[in-house]
Amino acid sequence: MARDAASNAALSAVLNTLDLSLQFGTFPDLARHRAALPRRDVLQWICHALASDAELTVRIVGEAEAQALNRDYRGKDYATNVLTFDYTREPVVTADLVLCGPVVAREAAEQGKTLEAHYAHLLVHATLHAQGYDHETSERDALEMEALEILLLASLGFGNPY
Repeated sequence: MARDAASNAALSAVLNTLDLSLQFGTFPDLARHRAALPRRDVLQWICHALASDAELTVRIVGEAEAQALNRDYRGKDYATNVLTFDYTREPVVTADLVLCGPVVAREAAEQGKTLEAHYAHLLVHATLHAQGYDHETSERDALEMEALEILLLASLGFGNPY
């Protein structure tokens, strides 16, 4: 038991500090999404992808809210799976990560993944975006970001999301 406590303390000293606000909007099947996103797991997934301290809000929303945000901020009039609003990168990463629960659930089913695995992938993906990674700038950047996501998710016990 003492060895486990010492190991946990050593691990905590290596991890970055994350100030996390986890929020849920209102949408059908909300209880399933809450169950797939225990706070301790969300913290672990995000911290694993962080290279510095961060203050993040993760908000799980319904399709109407996701569509409104995507339309208002990206000019795309549909509900997307994840949006990252990054505000600062230094000295602390600050961002809002907005995930559309119904879209995430639909995609998970289509891809034969658990809801948990898809949320883990999208949270790692969004956390990388918040730190400046971008898969839309070039094919090289996309390949770099995907490779990092695959490595991070594998180290968390999840399969290749692609």
